[in-house]
Amino acid sequence: MTLAAYACDPALSRGRRYPQEPAPTRTEYQRDRDRIVHCTAFRRLVYKTQVFLNHEGDLFRTRLTHSLEVAQLGRSIARSLSLNEDLVEAIALAHDLGHTPFGHAGQDALNDCMAAFGGFEHNLQSLRVVDQLEERYPQFDGLNLTFETREGILKHCSRIHALALEQAEPGGVGRRFLDHTQPSLEAQLCNLADEIAYNAHDIDDGVRSGLITLEQLQEVALFDDFRRQTLADYPHLQDKTQGRRLLFEVIRRMLSAQVYDVIAATTSALKAARPDSVEAVRQMSPLLQFGEGMRFKSQVLKKFLLHRLYRHPQVTHTTGQAKKVVRELFAAYLASPQEMQSGFLARSDAARDARDEASISARVVADYIAGMTDRFAGREHERLTGQRLLS
Repeated sequence: MTLAAYACDPALSRGRRYPQEPAPTRTEYQRDRDRIVHCTAFRRLVYKTQVFLNHEGDLFRTRLTHSLEVAQLGRSIARSLSLNEDLVEAIALAHDLGHTPFGHAGQDALNDCMAAFGGFEHNLQSLRVVDQLEERYPQFDGLNLTFETREGILKHCSRIHALALEQAEPGGVGRRFLDHTQPSLEAQLCNLADEIAYNAHDIDDGVRSGLITLEQLQEVALFDDFRRQTLADYPHLQDKTQGRRLLFEVIRRMLSAQVYDVIAATTSALKAARPDSVEAVRQMSPLLQFGEGMRFKSQVLKKFLLHRLYRHPQVTHTTGQAKKVVRELFAAYLASPQEMQSGFLARSDAARDARDEASISARVVADYIAGMTDRFAGREHERLTGQRLLS
Protein backbone atom coordinates (compact mmCIF):
# COMPACT_ATOMS: atom_id res chain seq x y z
CA MET A 1 0.00 0.00 0.00
CA THR A 2 1.22 3.50 -0.86
CA LEU A 3 1.45 5.82 2.13
CA ALA A 4 0.28 9.42 1.95
CA ALA A 5 2.86 12.18 2.38
CA TYR A 6 1.40 12.93 5.83
CA ALA A 7 1.65 9.31 7.02
CA CYS A 8 4.48 7.94 9.15
CA ASP A 9 7.01 6.10 7.00
CA PRO A 10 8.96 3.47 8.97
CA ALA A 11 12.01 4.19 6.84
CA LEU A 12 11.94 7.76 8.18
CA SER A 13 11.29 6.89 11.80
CA ARG A 14 12.97 9.00 14.48
CA GLY A 15 14.28 5.69 15.72
CA ARG A 16 14.72 3.86 18.99
CA ARG A 17 16.35 5.03 22.20
CA TYR A 18 18.88 2.20 21.83
CA PRO A 19 19.92 1.80 18.17
CA GLN A 20 19.40 -1.66 16.70
CA GLU A 21 20.00 -3.20 13.31
CA PRO A 22 16.88 -3.28 11.09
CA ALA A 23 14.96 -6.54 10.88
CA PRO A 24 15.39 -8.29 7.51
CA THR A 25 11.68 -9.03 6.89
CA ARG A 26 9.73 -6.49 8.97
CA THR A 27 9.38 -2.73 9.06
CA GLU A 28 10.18 -0.87 12.27
CA TYR A 29 6.49 -0.52 13.18
CA GLN A 30 5.76 -4.19 12.48
CA ARG A 31 8.63 -4.99 14.79
CA ASP A 32 7.10 -2.75 17.48
CA ARG A 33 3.75 -4.50 17.13
CA ASP A 34 5.37 -7.92 17.50
CA ARG A 35 7.28 -6.87 20.60
CA ILE A 36 4.06 -5.61 22.18
CA VAL A 37 2.10 -8.77 21.39
CA HIS A 38 4.79 -10.95 22.97
CA CYS A 39 5.31 -8.89 26.12
CA THR A 40 4.09 -9.88 29.57
CA ALA A 41 1.99 -6.75 30.12
CA PHE A 42 -0.02 -7.48 26.97
CA ARG A 43 -0.94 -10.97 28.20
CA ARG A 44 -2.09 -9.55 31.52
CA LEU A 45 -4.73 -7.42 29.76
CA VAL A 46 -6.94 -10.50 29.37
CA TYR A 47 -7.62 -10.40 33.12
CA LYS A 48 -7.99 -6.63 33.50
CA THR A 49 -11.34 -4.86 33.77
CA GLN A 50 -12.92 -2.76 31.09
CA VAL A 51 -16.19 -1.89 32.89
CA PHE A 52 -17.18 -5.16 34.57
CA LEU A 53 -14.68 -6.85 36.84
CA ASN A 54 -13.03 -9.99 35.58
CA HIS A 55 -14.96 -12.32 37.88
CA GLU A 56 -18.37 -10.90 36.90
CA GLY A 57 -18.70 -12.82 33.64
CA ASP A 58 -16.75 -14.56 30.91
CA LEU A 59 -18.30 -12.65 28.00
CA PHE A 60 -17.68 -9.05 29.08
CA ARG A 61 -14.91 -7.06 27.44
CA THR A 62 -11.48 -6.96 29.01
CA ARG A 63 -8.62 -4.59 28.34
CA LEU A 64 -7.26 -7.16 25.89
CA THR A 65 -10.42 -7.53 23.80
CA HIS A 66 -10.88 -3.75 23.91
CA SER A 67 -7.35 -3.24 22.59
CA LEU A 68 -7.98 -5.71 19.76
CA GLU A 69 -11.18 -3.88 18.81
CA VAL A 70 -9.36 -0.54 18.79
CA ALA A 71 -6.68 -2.06 16.54
CA GLN A 72 -9.29 -3.44 14.13
CA LEU A 73 -11.15 -0.15 13.85
CA GLY A 74 -7.92 1.79 13.58
CA ARG A 75 -6.54 -0.34 10.78
CA SER A 76 -9.77 -0.07 8.82
CA ILE A 77 -9.74 3.72 8.98
CA ALA A 78 -5.99 3.97 8.38
CA ARG A 79 -6.28 1.96 5.18
CA SER A 80 -8.85 4.36 3.75
CA LEU A 81 -6.76 7.41 4.66
CA SER A 82 -3.45 5.94 3.42
CA LEU A 83 -1.97 6.06 6.90
CA ASN A 84 0.44 3.50 8.31
CA GLU A 85 -1.69 0.55 9.47
CA ASP A 86 1.16 -1.17 11.29
CA LEU A 87 1.88 1.88 13.41
CA VAL A 88 -1.81 2.30 14.22
CA GLU A 89 -2.00 -1.34 15.27
CA ALA A 90 1.10 -1.08 17.47
CA ILE A 91 -0.22 2.00 19.28
CA ALA A 92 -3.68 0.48 19.71
CA LEU A 93 -2.35 -2.76 21.17
CA ALA A 94 -0.08 -0.89 23.61
CA HIS A 95 -2.26 2.03 24.66
CA ASP A 96 -3.66 0.33 27.78
CA LEU A 97 -0.61 -1.64 28.92
CA GLY A 98 -0.24 0.58 31.96
CA HIS A 99 -3.85 0.35 33.11
CA THR A 100 -4.41 -0.82 36.65
CA PRO A 101 -6.60 -3.72 37.74
CA PHE A 102 -10.28 -2.78 38.16
CA GLY A 103 -10.31 -0.25 35.33
CA HIS A 104 -10.72 3.45 36.06
CA ALA A 105 -11.63 2.71 39.69
CA GLY A 106 -8.20 1.18 40.22
CA GLN A 107 -6.53 4.07 38.43
CA ASP A 108 -8.34 6.67 40.54
CA ALA A 109 -7.47 4.86 43.77
CA LEU A 110 -3.81 4.51 42.82
CA ASN A 111 -3.65 8.17 41.81
CA ASP A 112 -4.98 9.10 45.24
CA CYS A 113 -2.39 6.87 46.91
CA MET A 114 0.37 8.49 44.87
CA ALA A 115 -0.82 12.08 45.38
CA ALA A 116 2.21 12.93 47.53
CA PHE A 117 4.60 11.16 45.15
CA GLY A 118 3.76 12.58 41.73
CA GLY A 119 0.38 10.94 41.13
CA PHE A 120 -0.48 8.15 38.71
CA GLU A 121 -1.48 8.48 35.04
CA HIS A 122 -2.26 5.28 33.17
CA ASN A 123 -1.02 6.72 29.85
CA LEU A 124 2.30 7.60 31.43
CA GLN A 125 2.34 4.17 33.04
CA SER A 126 1.89 2.53 29.63
CA LEU A 127 5.00 4.40 28.51
CA ARG A 128 6.84 3.23 31.66
CA VAL A 129 5.91 -0.34 30.81
CA VAL A 130 7.39 -0.22 27.31
CA ASP A 131 10.35 1.99 28.28
CA GLN A 132 11.39 0.49 31.63
CA LEU A 133 9.31 -2.22 33.26
CA GLU A 134 9.35 -5.00 30.68
CA GLU A 135 12.45 -7.14 31.16
CA ARG A 136 12.96 -9.11 27.97
CA TYR A 137 16.30 -8.03 26.52
CA PRO A 138 19.88 -8.27 27.82
CA GLN A 139 20.94 -4.86 26.47
CA PHE A 140 18.21 -2.56 27.83
CA ASP A 141 15.09 -2.24 29.94
CA GLY A 142 11.70 -2.07 28.25
CA LEU A 143 10.84 -2.95 24.67
CA ASN A 144 12.88 -0.22 22.95
CA LEU A 145 10.03 0.84 20.68
CA THR A 146 10.24 3.54 18.02
CA PHE A 147 9.58 7.18 18.84
CA GLU A 148 6.35 7.16 16.82
CA THR A 149 4.84 4.23 18.72
CA ARG A 150 5.87 5.68 22.08
CA GLU A 151 4.45 9.06 21.10
CA GLY A 152 1.11 7.46 20.29
CA ILE A 153 1.00 5.53 23.55
CA LEU A 154 1.32 8.78 25.54
CA LYS A 155 -2.16 10.10 24.79
CA HIS A 156 -2.34 12.45 27.81
CA CYS A 157 0.37 13.86 30.05
CA SER A 158 0.37 16.52 32.76
CA ARG A 159 2.80 19.39 32.42
CA ILE A 160 4.84 18.32 35.43
CA HIS A 161 5.32 14.85 33.98
CA ALA A 162 6.04 16.29 30.53
CA LEU A 163 8.80 18.41 32.05
CA ALA A 164 10.29 15.32 33.70
CA LEU A 165 10.16 13.41 30.42
CA GLU A 166 11.76 16.32 28.59
CA GLN A 167 14.60 16.47 31.10
CA ALA A 168 15.28 12.75 30.71
CA GLU A 169 14.83 12.76 26.92
CA PRO A 170 15.24 16.25 25.39
CA GLY A 171 13.03 16.64 22.34
CA GLY A 172 11.37 13.30 23.07
CA VAL A 173 7.81 12.18 23.58
CA GLY A 174 7.08 14.72 26.30
CA ARG A 175 7.96 17.72 24.17
CA ARG A 176 4.62 18.14 22.40
CA PHE A 177 2.78 18.63 25.69
CA LEU A 178 5.04 21.62 26.37
CA ASP A 179 4.91 23.01 22.81
CA HIS A 180 1.17 22.31 22.42
CA THR A 181 1.76 20.53 19.12
CA GLN A 182 0.00 17.41 17.85
CA PRO A 183 1.13 13.80 17.50
CA SER A 184 1.08 11.91 14.20
CA LEU A 185 -2.21 11.21 12.43
CA GLU A 186 -1.76 7.55 13.36
CA ALA A 187 -1.71 8.53 17.03
CA GLN A 188 -4.69 10.84 16.57
CA LEU A 189 -6.54 7.98 14.89
CA CYS A 190 -5.94 5.62 17.81
CA ASN A 191 -7.44 8.17 20.20
CA LEU A 192 -10.65 8.31 18.17
CA ALA A 193 -10.78 4.56 17.51
CA ASP A 194 -10.49 4.06 21.28
CA GLU A 195 -13.58 6.22 21.83
CA ILE A 196 -15.59 4.51 19.08
CA ALA A 197 -14.72 1.07 20.40
CA TYR A 198 -15.55 1.60 24.06
CA ASN A 199 -18.82 3.43 23.36
CA ALA A 200 -20.03 0.53 21.24
CA HIS A 201 -18.88 -2.35 23.40
CA ASP A 202 -20.00 -0.69 26.62
CA ILE A 203 -23.53 -0.63 25.18
CA ASP A 204 -23.23 -4.35 24.44
CA ASP A 205 -21.83 -5.20 27.87
CA GLY A 206 -24.30 -2.91 29.62
CA VAL A 207 -27.28 -4.60 28.00
CA ARG A 208 -25.81 -8.07 28.58
CA SER A 209 -25.41 -7.23 32.27
CA GLY A 210 -29.01 -6.08 32.55
CA LEU A 211 -27.96 -2.66 33.85
CA ILE A 212 -29.24 -0.83 30.77
CA THR A 213 -32.08 -1.80 28.45
CA LEU A 214 -32.90 -1.41 24.79
CA GLU A 215 -35.82 0.78 25.86
CA GLN A 216 -33.50 3.16 27.73
CA LEU A 217 -31.19 3.32 24.72
CA GLN A 218 -34.01 4.83 22.69
CA GLU A 219 -33.07 8.09 24.46
CA VAL A 220 -29.84 8.10 22.43
CA ALA A 221 -30.23 9.30 18.85
CA LEU A 222 -27.08 7.55 17.60
CA PHE A 223 -28.51 4.24 18.78
CA ASP A 224 -32.21 4.82 18.13
CA ASP A 225 -31.79 5.96 14.52
CA PHE A 226 -30.16 2.66 13.66
CA ARG A 227 -32.63 0.69 15.79
CA ARG A 228 -35.47 2.11 13.70
CA GLN A 229 -33.64 1.39 10.46
CA THR A 230 -32.88 -2.18 11.54
CA LEU A 231 -36.48 -2.89 12.50
CA ALA A 232 -37.67 -1.44 9.18
CA ASP A 233 -35.31 -3.78 7.33
CA TYR A 234 -35.92 -6.80 9.61
CA PRO A 235 -39.38 -6.52 11.21
CA HIS A 236 -39.07 -9.97 12.78
CA LEU A 237 -36.44 -8.56 15.17
CA GLN A 238 -39.25 -6.84 17.08
CA ASP A 239 -39.85 -10.21 18.72
CA LYS A 240 -38.50 -10.05 22.29
CA THR A 241 -36.59 -13.29 21.75
CA GLN A 242 -34.54 -11.58 19.03
CA GLY A 243 -33.11 -8.88 21.29
CA ARG A 244 -29.49 -9.98 20.92
CA ARG A 245 -29.69 -10.03 17.12
CA LEU A 246 -31.29 -6.59 17.17
CA LEU A 247 -28.62 -5.21 19.48
CA PHE A 248 -25.74 -6.63 17.45
CA GLU A 249 -27.13 -5.28 14.18
CA VAL A 250 -27.67 -1.80 15.63
CA ILE A 251 -24.14 -1.71 17.06
CA ARG A 252 -22.72 -2.96 13.76
CA ARG A 253 -24.46 -0.13 11.90
CA MET A 254 -23.37 2.40 14.51
CA LEU A 255 -19.75 1.36 14.15
CA SER A 256 -19.88 1.50 10.35
CA ALA A 257 -21.50 4.93 10.38
CA GLN A 258 -18.88 6.32 12.75
CA VAL A 259 -16.01 4.84 10.74
CA TYR A 260 -17.33 6.29 7.48
CA ASP A 261 -17.98 9.64 9.18
CA VAL A 262 -14.39 9.81 10.46
CA ILE A 263 -13.04 8.96 7.02
CA ALA A 264 -15.19 11.62 5.33
CA ALA A 265 -14.56 14.35 7.92
CA THR A 266 -10.82 13.69 8.07
CA THR A 267 -10.50 13.56 4.28
CA SER A 268 -12.19 16.97 4.11
CA ALA A 269 -9.91 18.37 6.84
CA LEU A 270 -6.82 17.04 5.08
CA LYS A 271 -7.87 18.60 1.78
CA ALA A 272 -8.35 21.96 3.49
CA ALA A 273 -5.13 21.86 5.53
CA ARG A 274 -2.97 20.15 2.86
CA PRO A 275 -0.20 18.84 5.14
CA ASP A 276 2.74 17.58 3.11
CA SER A 277 4.61 15.77 5.88
CA VAL A 278 4.29 14.31 9.35
CA GLU A 279 6.00 17.39 10.77
CA ALA A 280 3.42 19.62 9.09
CA VAL A 281 0.67 17.59 10.78
CA ARG A 282 2.31 18.20 14.15
CA GLN A 283 2.03 21.96 13.74
CA MET A 284 -1.68 21.94 12.86
CA SER A 285 -4.85 21.55 14.87
CA PRO A 286 -6.06 17.93 15.17
CA LEU A 287 -7.08 16.67 11.73
CA LEU A 288 -8.41 13.21 12.60
CA GLN A 289 -11.99 13.93 13.56
CA PHE A 290 -15.71 13.24 13.49
CA GLY A 291 -18.02 15.45 11.52
CA GLU A 292 -19.86 17.97 13.68
CA GLY A 293 -23.13 16.02 13.73
CA MET A 294 -21.49 12.72 14.64
CA ARG A 295 -19.36 14.36 17.31
CA PHE A 296 -22.50 15.71 18.98
CA LYS A 297 -24.25 12.32 18.81
CA SER A 298 -21.17 10.60 20.23
CA GLN A 299 -21.09 13.04 23.15
CA VAL A 300 -24.76 12.35 23.89
CA LEU A 301 -24.02 8.62 23.95
CA LYS A 302 -21.07 9.14 26.30
CA LYS A 303 -23.25 11.13 28.70
CA PHE A 304 -25.89 8.39 28.61
CA LEU A 305 -23.32 5.72 29.45
CA LEU A 306 -21.86 7.85 32.22
CA HIS A 307 -25.18 8.29 33.99
CA ARG A 308 -26.90 5.00 33.17
CA LEU A 309 -23.99 2.55 33.27
CA TYR A 310 -20.76 3.85 34.83
CA ARG A 311 -22.65 5.48 37.71
CA HIS A 312 -25.18 2.67 38.11
CA PRO A 313 -25.42 1.74 41.82
CA GLN A 314 -24.32 -1.83 41.12
CA VAL A 315 -21.23 -0.63 39.26
CA THR A 316 -20.35 2.02 41.83
CA HIS A 317 -20.67 -0.49 44.68
CA THR A 318 -18.27 -2.87 42.97
CA THR A 319 -15.83 -0.13 42.02
CA GLY A 320 -15.94 1.16 45.58
CA GLN A 321 -14.81 -2.25 46.79
CA ALA A 322 -12.12 -2.32 44.10
CA LYS A 323 -10.78 1.06 45.23
CA LYS A 324 -10.56 -0.25 48.78
CA VAL A 325 -8.53 -3.23 47.55
CA VAL A 326 -6.05 -0.96 45.75
CA ARG A 327 -5.71 1.47 48.66
CA GLU A 328 -5.11 -1.29 51.18
CA LEU A 329 -2.65 -3.10 48.91
CA PHE A 330 -0.68 0.12 48.50
CA ALA A 331 -0.52 0.69 52.25
CA ALA A 332 0.44 -2.92 52.92
CA TYR A 333 3.28 -3.04 50.40
CA LEU A 334 4.61 0.36 51.36
CA ALA A 335 4.77 -0.78 54.99
CA SER A 336 6.12 -4.25 54.18
CA PRO A 337 7.93 -4.29 50.81
CA GLN A 338 9.00 -7.89 51.42
CA GLU A 339 5.43 -8.91 50.60
CA MET A 340 6.07 -8.04 46.97
CA GLN A 341 7.60 -10.49 44.52
CA SER A 342 11.37 -10.68 44.45
CA GLY A 343 12.01 -8.47 41.42
CA PHE A 344 10.03 -5.59 42.86
CA LEU A 345 11.46 -6.20 46.33
CA ALA A 346 14.94 -5.72 44.84
CA ARG A 347 13.86 -2.44 43.26
CA SER A 348 12.39 -1.33 46.58
CA ASP A 349 15.64 -2.22 48.37
CA ALA A 350 17.56 -0.15 45.83
CA ALA A 351 15.41 2.86 46.74
CA ARG A 352 16.98 2.91 50.20
CA ASP A 353 20.15 4.31 48.70
CA ALA A 354 18.33 6.90 46.60
CA ARG A 355 18.04 10.59 47.38
CA ASP A 356 14.24 10.49 47.51
CA GLU A 357 13.69 7.10 49.09
CA ALA A 358 10.00 7.61 49.89
CA SER A 359 8.98 8.65 46.38
CA ILE A 360 10.94 5.89 44.69
CA SER A 361 9.61 3.24 47.06
CA ALA A 362 6.05 4.47 46.45
CA ARG A 363 6.59 4.36 42.67
CA VAL A 364 7.85 0.79 42.90
CA VAL A 365 4.69 -0.17 44.80
CA ALA A 366 2.55 1.65 42.22
CA ASP A 367 4.33 -0.20 39.41
CA TYR A 368 3.68 -3.50 41.16
CA ILE A 369 -0.03 -2.85 41.73
CA ALA A 370 -0.59 -1.39 38.26
CA GLY A 371 0.81 -4.56 36.72
CA MET A 372 -1.64 -6.81 38.56
CA THR A 373 -4.64 -8.50 37.02
CA ASP A 374 -8.02 -8.18 38.74
CA ARG A 375 -7.92 -11.66 40.17
CA PHE A 376 -4.30 -11.47 41.39
CA ALA A 377 -5.02 -8.16 43.14
CA GLY A 378 -8.06 -9.71 44.81
CA ARG A 379 -6.07 -12.75 45.96
CA GLU A 380 -3.21 -10.62 47.25
CA HIS A 381 -5.60 -8.39 49.16
CA GLU A 382 -7.22 -11.42 50.78
CA ARG A 383 -3.80 -12.86 51.65
CA LEU A 384 -2.60 -9.64 53.25
CA THR A 385 -5.78 -8.53 55.01
CA GLY A 386 -7.84 -11.68 55.47
CA GLN A 387 -10.79 -9.96 53.75
CA ARG A 388 -12.55 -11.11 50.58
CA LEU A 389 -14.09 -7.99 49.09
CA LEU A 390 -14.51 -9.26 45.53
CA SER A 391 -15.92 -12.68 44.81
